[in-house]
Amino acid sequence: MSSSEPASGRIAALDLGEAWTGVAVSDPGGVIAVPVKAVPTGDLTEYLRMLVTSEGIEEILVGVPKTLGGELGFQARRVLAKLDDLRNQLPAVRFVEWDERFTTRVAGARADGGRRKRGSRERLDHLAAAGMLQEYLESRGNL
Repeated sequence: MSSSEPASGRIAALDLGEAWTGVAVSDPGGVIAVPVKAVPTGDLTEYLRMLVTSEGIEEILVGVPKTLGGELGFQARRVLAKLDDLRNQLPAVRFVEWDERFTTRVAGARADGGRRKRGSRERLDHLAAAGMLQEYLESRGNL
């Protein structure tokens, strides 16, 4: 499959963080993004191996946090380094870089205004991954 061809299987999305990575997956038709979970980033490669096999994932969207000016800052370089590692570990999967500068952050759109209670350990990274994946699916014109 060439890098310009869209995948025919399901698509996953990653909101890569230093400690946690949010994961979302498309429905089989590639229309709706579904948040899955937040995974410890250290366990991500093994989790993705399982997900690729169990869910038929052929493409993984990875959010790259560029600066507002479009440059690659520290966080973007960190994400791209992890992405290179994932590409080496999962060579059969097509990885797509997604400029997440203007992605609507679904994770912050909560009933409490996006605020967490002090001491709360609730992970919302998978909601951000789902928002990014939904925008990607819509940009492909599958709707």
